Amino acid sequence: MKKPHLSRAQSAKRLRSRAAWLLVLFLVTGSVAYAAPANWIIGQVNAAAGTKIPRLNVPYSLGLDLQGGTRLEYEADLSNVPPSDRQEAMNGVRDVIERRVNTLGVSEPLVQVVQSGESWRVTAELAGIRDINQAIRLIGETPILEFKESNDEPRRPITEEEKKRLEDKNREERARAEDILVEARKPGIDFTTLVAEKSENQLRRDSGGDLGFIRGQQEADELLAAAVASRPGTVLDRVFETSRSYFVARVEEIKDDKEILAKHLLISFQGAQGDFSTFTKEEARAKIDELKRQATPQNFEDLVKRNSQEPGAVESGGDLGWFGRGAMVQSFEDAVFAQAVGTISDVVETEFGYHLIWKQDERTVKDARVSAIEIRKTMEEDIVPPPDKYKNTPLTGKQLESARLDFDPQFGTPLVALQFNQEGAELFAEITKRNVGRQVAIFLDGQSISEPVVQTEIIGGRAVIQGSGNVEEAKLLARRLQAGALPVPITLVAQQTVGPTLGADSLRASLIAGLIGFALVALYMILFYRLPGLVAVLALALYAAIAAAAFKTIPITLTLSGIAGFILSVGIAVDANVLVFERLKEELAEEGRSLTMALEDSFKRAWPSIRDGHVTILISCAVLFWFSSSIIKGFALTLAVGTIISLFTAVVSTRTILRWVATTSAGRWSRLFLGRVTSNE
Repeated sequence: MKKPHLSRAQSAKRLRSRAAWLLVLFLVTGSVAYAAPANWIIGQVNAAAGTKIPRLNVPYSLGLDLQGGTRLEYEADLSNVPPSDRQEAMNGVRDVIERRVNTLGVSEPLVQVVQSGESWRVTAELAGIRDINQAIRLIGETPILEFKESNDEPRRPITEEEKKRLEDKNREERARAEDILVEARKPGIDFTTLVAEKSENQLRRDSGGDLGFIRGQQEADELLAAAVASRPGTVLDRVFETSRSYFVARVEEIKDDKEILAKHLLISFQGAQGDFSTFTKEEARAKIDELKRQATPQNFEDLVKRNSQEPGAVESGGDLGWFGRGAMVQSFEDAVFAQAVGTISDVVETEFGYHLIWKQDERTVKDARVSAIEIRKTMEEDIVPPPDKYKNTPLTGKQLESARLDFDPQFGTPLVALQFNQEGAELFAEITKRNVGRQVAIFLDGQSISEPVVQTEIIGGRAVIQGSGNVEEAKLLARRLQAGALPVPITLVAQQTVGPTLGADSLRASLIAGLIGFALVALYMILFYRLPGLVAVLALALYAAIAAAAFKTIPITLTLSGIAGFILSVGIAVDANVLVFERLKEELAEEGRSLTMALEDSFKRAWPSIRDGHVTILISCAVLFWFSSSIIKGFALTLAVGTIISLFTAVVSTRTILRWVATTSAGRWSRLFLGRVTSNE
């Protein structure tokens, strides 16, 4: 069945639509690749409309040679490790090194194990590292395995010197809040932007500093009084202090609300929340119905004191004080807000049991929704931290003979089997005896890797750790324990450092080289191929935007070799267009060939060469990626991603734009196409 024939006008309309979608794709990916213009527009919209559109803040991931850092290479001494255990031992060492460098604040360290004959080596690439000597010292230590028990020691009291330091810190934080207040009250300042820049509360910063409606919130009375006395949009004229923070606040909304003064009587039943009643649900219902028949406003408090099962009801008489919406569970709230003042409710069921509610009074109050910049106060616990959850014991990895993956014989679940030597068996028995029902912790390099609960005293030097989840988790835990127990010293044999200035220079030079290369290619394509060359340049710009956005969002760590792969893929994208345009010149040289027909045939006949060239490049990339070092892998990965994207931009986008151009008046100018152009009909 033949496809329906489209008129020239319909075809042109469809092509314009496709070209418009390509423009949208360019704007979106370009905004991701270089977010500054988009973020400026978002800031203007947020300021004008009061919206909270998040900014685009995804950074590029830069490698060692671009942001600076150090590459360390260690050789492991496995002479005391059986050959069958060496791979597991090295995997454990790799895990330990990763955890150690993470404590240095290294961004995405790359740690690899490499075997060459009988030699085993570990390489660590530490981008952005500041103290190289500290990293060398930390990595070079043999993994430390410790067994700890629960610590019941109280926190020590703060000293006078520490108290003075705390007061000085709070004064500095108060002064910082006062400075922010001055800035926030300046005309034209976008408060939402200021929240994103200054607030120290991450959760609220992401929501524009929104505190919600603040009536009933802890320590909010002073802020509420100032807010309801102001107008929406006002930045309040002073800094507000709570026990833990300083606030610079703006009023967003003011509304009237209701508060209720009430007392209640509770009859609970077995299975209700709290579960402090001996009544069945039926008995509790019968009891509350009987009390409902007796209850009046005059005797309600007395009935509460004699019958209510709420803890403390004898002293409180069931008094709930004044409360607003959101303070009680939903069914209780619905009932009390619906009933008239001075009445006693019907029986109300909640998850706590059955209630009778005496609504004593109701009043209208004002509530305010507030946004705030929060500056956290340094607290006493920041100066005097709480004691560690666990304390040291004499049991360490020195007494651990082996740790291996095993399975529960009854249930088949994975577990880790431990075997201690004689000294370790005695120490472990003492520790488990005094910690039955409590946790003991296993630490590797100062980090907890398991915190099992002791079920019973363990003697004989054998123990198991259960609850690892699956086989892979249990295997990983056994490997980490074994790494702490095995004598696997490592020696630094090579070190390479790239300074941050050199890395920045490399990045700048790469960008300049890329821009110059792009400009030269664009100039050549336009001069040599004219209008098709200009279209190829537009497709190349789309390619650059998509590729850069892909590198940022996947993310792909960019290195000098990776940038080289990207630049090479630009040449591949251009090469595909060259194949098409050379074929187009040949097609247009034939007498009687229309531009539309020549375009279709040139793309169709150039496609096999383009396809084969891209496939061979992708095969080469796969080989380089799987069988080479990390430096070459970066080149292969960026080249592969760029090659795949270039298939789209060099064929689909170029073809779409040229098809659309052929339907316009430009399609009748032969000089623009380096060939004879006849009617496109």
